[in-house]
Amino acid sequence: MIYLDTSVALAHLLAEDRIPPPELWRETLVSSRLLEYELWTRVHARKLGASHGDDVRELIGRIALLELAPPVLMRALEPFPTVVRTLDALHLASADFLRRQGQAVRLATYDDRLLRSAVALGIDPYPL
Repeated sequence: MIYLDTSVALAHLLAEDRIPPPELWRETLVSSRLLEYELWTRVHARKLGASHGDDVRELIGRIALLELAPPVLMRALEPFPTVVRTLDALHLASADFLRRQGQAVRLATYDDRLLRSAVALGIDPYPL
């Protein structure tokens, strides 16, 4: 199972310089419900809702979204191995929740700070 970070989803949607490999989309993908809000916020901020809205909906439809349930939110209140930003803490707490439930989770991200903290938690990176 691959935990998909917003940085990878946005790179895919916006055709940035770095784009995820095609084989990523054949994996079982999971993310926090937070991903949906982050994607729409960034797309609307760039006034791309009309041109990219269908792509956003299609991408979100391919990902199993983990709700920000109390155990995830409680984990986000605990310390992490490295300094993290608030939204990263919620993503890490979601991935860590899955790992603690016995799921083999790898993280797909372009965010080095997020990746360092995930690896310190025992979450392997997905090679991008």
